[in-house]
Amino acid sequence: MKALVFDKSKLSWEDSRGFEKVEVLDPIINEQQNPSDANYIIIKVMYAGVCGSDRGIWNRTAFGDQILKSLEKEKNDVRIIGHEFFGEIITVGSNVGSLKIGDKVAFESHLICKKCFQCKNKQENVCSNQLILGISHNGGFAEFAKIPAYVAWKTDINKIRPEIAVLQEPFGNAVHAASKVNIKDKSVVIFGLGPIGLFLLLILKHLGAKIIIGVEVNEKAIKIAKDLGIDHIVKIKKSIDSKDYSYNKEVVKKIIEITGGLGEDVAFEMAGANNSLNNCIKSVRRGGDVVLFGLKNANFIIEDFTEIVMKGITLHSVAGRQVWKTWEMTKNILENNNIQDKLWNIVLEGGNETIVDFKDYNKDLFEKKMAEHTKILLKF
Repeated sequence: MKALVFDKSKLSWEDSRGFEKVEVLDPIINEQQNPSDANYIIIKVMYAGVCGSDRGIWNRTAFGDQILKSLEKEKNDVRIIGHEFFGEIITVGSNVGSLKIGDKVAFESHLICKKCFQCKNKQENVCSNQLILGISHNGGFAEFAKIPAYVAWKTDINKIRPEIAVLQEPFGNAVHAASKVNIKDKSVVIFGLGPIGLFLLLILKHLGAKIIIGVEVNEKAIKIAKDLGIDHIVKIKKSIDSKDYSYNKEVVKKIIEITGGLGEDVAFEMAGANNSLNNCIKSVRRGGDVVLFGLKNANFIIEDFTEIVMKGITLHSVAGRQVWKTWEMTKNILENNNIQDKLWNIVLEGGNETIVDFKDYNKDLFEKKMAEHTKILLKF
């Protein structure tokens, strides 16, 4: 089968970029040779989504250590990329349970040990021994994928169309973030309107936020946010200094003006930028909440740590999705309102130039589309 991979036998991590389309062995279930295969399924991939994490792997700015160390442990050279994917089951192991051939499934991307303290105390999303699909375990940017059945999430495509079903994993990140605090009748600011930030916007509206403000630099993302019904946009200039960590006085001033001098009830840091974090701390009201989702492999400087304490700010971190609580919430949100239509028509632009046929994959074209569109899908 064909797959998009990083191959350490042919490329060094530091001196390469992108995903190579190569021929790899079809996955098989052979319980006689590997008894653990009884717990696996094989799917024919229908769609796969490109995440910010995948962009980090493409640019070699994220997850290098995890990929290289996991390959060394497996004594393998090739990692199949991709953790957002959706497909049809074509093979099942003998111990799989209720799943059957023909079922359509998405996947929780975190593989858990089920044995550590966290797993035994309903904190599976922060399992001490977790592997991540497409990073420390082969993923779904391939024609077929072999995955442990316990992370498969059965989906009714009569209720959630396949192009949206593939988004359940990243959409779940936004659902988890929104569930950290009571949103109803609250003023909120989303710092960073990337794909997860835009998903969050839809969820916050659904949950009854009183006013939603977005802080963003990218014109395309700003247009999409406006089309999705955001109340206010605070546009910022992109810093040319990668070491810039100071809060933006104009951004904070504007947010405080919009919120009647109080500051927002809840700030969502979705950008993974140091100055964005400091903007959150400065703009959120006394006694407010800051929800942290954005990631960056770097040290952050908090400009005024005392302010977190003296303002009584509560910090919440978001790691993946709560299994399976977040998935149930995601299912209910997507099945029972018009959010699907907005995801398809606005975020995915009705599939216009945002869906790439896998057979036509070209490295240069793919990179161009990643630069031009907020969210793109691979169709198999």
